[in-house]
Amino acid sequence: MRRIITYGTFDMLHYGHINLLRRAKERGDYLIVALSTDEFNWDEKQKVTYFSYEKRKQLLEAIRYVDLVIPEEGWAQKTEDIKLYQVDEFVIGDDWRGQFDYLEDETDATVTYLERTPKISTTQIKEDLNEKDLANGSSDEQ
Repeated sequence: MRRIITYGTFDMLHYGHINLLRRAKERGDYLIVALSTDEFNWDEKQKVTYFSYEKRKQLLEAIRYVDLVIPEEGWAQKTEDIKLYQVDEFVIGDDWRGQFDYLEDETDATVTYLERTPKISTTQIKEDLNEKDLANGSSDEQ
């Protein structure tokens, strides 16, 4: 069985996330998603998520491409996770290109950076909602 792992916050789940998960799953038989905990997001990234860890985990577990969701509690756990779960390939978006190459030296896994889905990101969604005031049902374009 070929095991794949990916990491992320997966807040405000959108079709770019689904594309990443689908493409990751296509590379193997079993997809593990390490989901950033609320504490890790705040302590290390200074990010507050819209949805709690438990809600984001529920969403990921409902996606047919995902076989297992585990908590990501720190940057350094990737090497341990790859060894513990006997992962063959670490997959992540290409906006992280080069950041995780060291994993190939520390584990038996290959590292693959997948191209991001064009014209979609959680950051852009949040900016658009704030800019256009779409959360309140109004827009400058009206």
